[in-house]
Amino acid sequence: MGKLVELNHVLEDGMRAYPSLPSPKIGAFLDHKASRPLYDGKAEFYLGKVEMVCNLGTYLDSPFHRHQDKADLSQVPLENVAGIPGIALNAAASSNRSVTIDCNPAELKNMAVLIRTGWDRLWGTDSYWDLGPYLSEASVDLLIRSKARLVGVDFWNVDNSMDPARPAHTRLLASNILIVENLCNLSALPRTGFRFYAVPLRIVRGASFPVRAFAKIDE
Repeated sequence: MGKLVELNHVLEDGMRAYPSLPSPKIGAFLDHKASRPLYDGKAEFYLGKVEMVCNLGTYLDSPFHRHQDKADLSQVPLENVAGIPGIALNAAASSNRSVTIDCNPAELKNMAVLIRTGWDRLWGTDSYWDLGPYLSEASVDLLIRSKARLVGVDFWNVDNSMDPARPAHTRLLASNILIVENLCNLSALPRTGFRFYAVPLRIVRGASFPVRAFAKIDE
């Protein structure tokens, strides 16, 4: 069936969220012990409760995240988040932190383009949230020109977080190119020969949501 490779960070109670956003609260609405009287002591269940912002861990941005009149999570076609042919590109940030990918546009058409810089090695440290890599204007131009279906990165923002205009989000999502941020373990992928999955819940007026991102490597 092919090898499956996890590409997402796990979610935990109290974990560090995107800068300025609150940490999640993940716990029990009703735990095993407290539930037993409801079943006359014959069974027990754990009912979980999660309170969080939706931009947490490894998450997908729908076009609605940036553009009010475009598709929200409930309207994103399944074929755009599941089983997409993928290409993993090595890239390094320049002295100004921008990341430029070098690739033939024909290789990226209808693909999930995953950009690996190694920034994910800092996950779980304060340094992860330092000013990090972001997609250069040339990279955004290439992704749009090549008609990529999705772009995923192993860092926390496709945009320069110092630029309030957020040009990468603005242009990519206007072109219906979905964005997945905070990927990890991209080093385990070949350049090509895999399919990418990053399926969020179908939420009306949902802008972003965590995903269990993974790849299926062809046999």
